[in-house]
Amino acid sequence: MFERTDEALRGDAPALRTARIVGLIFIPAGLVKFVFFDWELGNFERFGLPVAAAWVVAAGLIELAGAAALVRGRWVVPAAVVLAATMVVAIAVSGIAAGDVIPSLTLAPALLAGLLFVLARILVGPGAPGRGR
Repeated sequence: MFERTDEALRGDAPALRTARIVGLIFIPAGLVKFVFFDWELGNFERFGLPVAAAWVVAAGLIELAGAAALVRGRWVVPAAVVLAATMVVAIAVSGIAAGDVIPSLTLAPALLAGLLFVLARILVGPGAPGRGR
Protein backbone atom coordinates (compact mmCIF):
# COMPACT_ATOMS: atom_id res chain seq x y z
CA MET A 1 0.00 0.00 0.00
CA PHE A 2 2.81 2.42 0.85
CA GLU A 3 5.39 0.81 -1.41
CA ARG A 4 5.79 3.91 -3.60
CA THR A 5 6.48 6.29 -0.73
CA ASP A 6 8.75 3.76 0.96
CA GLU A 7 10.63 3.40 -2.33
CA ALA A 8 10.92 7.20 -2.54
CA LEU A 9 12.40 7.20 0.96
CA ARG A 10 14.96 4.54 0.09
CA GLY A 11 15.99 6.62 -2.93
CA ASP A 12 16.56 9.74 -0.84
CA ALA A 13 19.65 9.34 1.34
CA PRO A 14 19.09 12.43 3.55
CA ALA A 15 15.45 11.47 4.19
CA LEU A 16 16.32 7.84 4.89
CA ARG A 17 19.13 8.82 7.26
CA THR A 18 16.84 11.27 9.07
CA ALA A 19 14.05 8.69 9.33
CA ARG A 20 16.44 6.16 10.84
CA ILE A 21 17.93 8.63 13.32
CA VAL A 22 14.50 9.81 14.42
CA GLY A 23 13.37 6.20 14.70
CA LEU A 24 16.35 5.29 16.85
CA ILE A 25 15.54 8.17 19.20
CA PHE A 26 11.93 6.98 19.55
CA ILE A 27 13.04 3.52 20.74
CA PRO A 28 14.21 4.61 24.20
CA ALA A 29 11.38 7.16 24.36
CA GLY A 30 8.87 4.36 23.89
CA LEU A 31 10.65 1.94 26.21
CA VAL A 32 10.63 4.51 29.03
CA LYS A 33 6.83 4.33 29.02
CA PHE A 34 7.06 0.69 30.10
CA VAL A 35 10.31 0.49 32.06
CA PHE A 36 9.45 3.53 34.18
CA PHE A 37 5.68 3.18 33.94
CA ASP A 38 4.88 4.65 37.37
CA TRP A 39 7.00 7.73 36.71
CA GLU A 40 5.38 8.24 33.28
CA LEU A 41 1.94 7.62 34.78
CA GLY A 42 2.58 10.38 37.32
CA ASN A 43 3.53 12.73 34.50
CA PHE A 44 0.48 11.89 32.40
CA GLU A 45 -1.77 12.36 35.45
CA ARG A 46 -0.11 15.73 36.10
CA PHE A 47 -0.91 16.73 32.53
CA GLY A 48 -4.58 16.13 33.33
CA LEU A 49 -5.09 13.34 30.82
CA PRO A 50 -8.12 11.14 31.46
CA VAL A 51 -7.37 7.43 31.82
CA ALA A 52 -3.69 8.31 32.09
CA ALA A 53 -2.50 4.69 32.32
CA ALA A 54 -4.07 3.87 28.97
CA TRP A 55 -2.39 6.93 27.41
CA VAL A 56 1.02 5.89 28.75
CA VAL A 57 0.66 2.44 27.18
CA ALA A 58 -0.72 3.88 23.94
CA ALA A 59 2.11 6.42 23.69
CA GLY A 60 4.71 3.71 24.31
CA LEU A 61 3.23 1.40 21.69
CA ILE A 62 2.90 4.22 19.14
CA GLU A 63 6.49 5.31 19.71
CA LEU A 64 7.90 1.79 19.45
CA ALA A 65 5.84 0.81 16.39
CA GLY A 66 6.65 4.12 14.72
CA ALA A 67 10.32 3.71 15.54
CA ALA A 68 10.37 0.25 13.98
CA ALA A 69 8.71 1.57 10.81
CA LEU A 70 11.13 4.49 10.49
CA VAL A 71 14.24 2.40 11.12
CA ARG A 72 13.11 -0.29 8.66
CA GLY A 73 11.98 2.24 6.06
CA ARG A 74 8.54 0.62 5.82
CA TRP A 75 5.18 2.33 6.23
CA VAL A 76 7.06 5.54 6.87
CA VAL A 77 4.30 7.98 5.90
CA PRO A 78 1.67 6.71 8.38
CA ALA A 79 4.31 6.25 11.07
CA ALA A 80 5.68 9.76 10.58
CA VAL A 81 2.20 11.32 10.55
CA VAL A 82 1.16 9.59 13.79
CA LEU A 83 4.48 10.31 15.50
CA ALA A 84 4.33 13.95 14.37
CA ALA A 85 0.85 14.23 15.91
CA THR A 86 2.16 12.80 19.19
CA MET A 87 4.98 15.35 19.17
CA VAL A 88 2.50 18.19 18.65
CA VAL A 89 0.50 16.89 21.63
CA ALA A 90 3.67 16.54 23.73
CA ILE A 91 4.72 20.09 22.90
CA ALA A 92 1.26 21.50 23.66
CA VAL A 93 0.21 19.44 26.69
CA SER A 94 3.49 18.64 28.40
CA GLY A 95 5.64 21.51 27.21
CA ILE A 96 3.49 24.60 26.85
CA ALA A 97 0.65 23.76 29.25
CA ALA A 98 2.67 21.94 31.94
CA GLY A 99 5.99 23.72 31.50
CA ASP A 100 8.13 20.63 30.93
CA VAL A 101 11.13 21.96 29.02
CA ILE A 102 12.93 18.62 28.67
CA PRO A 103 11.96 16.76 26.54
CA SER A 104 8.74 18.48 25.48
CA LEU A 105 10.16 21.85 24.47
CA THR A 106 13.55 20.56 23.34
CA LEU A 107 13.58 17.02 21.95
CA ALA A 108 9.93 16.91 20.83
CA PRO A 109 10.26 19.93 18.49
CA ALA A 110 13.48 18.48 17.06
CA LEU A 111 11.79 15.14 16.42
CA LEU A 112 8.80 16.93 14.90
CA ALA A 113 11.11 18.83 12.57
CA GLY A 114 12.83 15.60 11.53
CA LEU A 115 9.50 13.90 10.85
CA LEU A 116 8.24 16.85 8.80
CA PHE A 117 11.51 16.86 6.84
CA VAL A 118 11.09 13.17 6.01
CA LEU A 119 7.45 13.64 5.01
CA ALA A 120 8.25 16.63 2.83
CA ARG A 121 11.11 14.85 1.07
CA ILE A 122 9.16 11.70 0.27
CA LEU A 123 5.77 13.30 -0.47
CA VAL A 124 6.72 16.47 -2.38
CA GLY A 125 10.49 16.24 -2.86
CA PRO A 126 12.31 15.36 -6.06
CA GLY A 127 11.96 11.61 -5.54
CA ALA A 128 8.27 11.74 -4.55
CA PRO A 129 5.95 9.28 -6.29
CA GLY A 130 4.65 10.78 -9.53
CA ARG A 131 7.47 13.35 -9.84
CA GLY A 132 9.83 11.19 -11.84
CA ARG A 133 13.53 10.85 -11.21
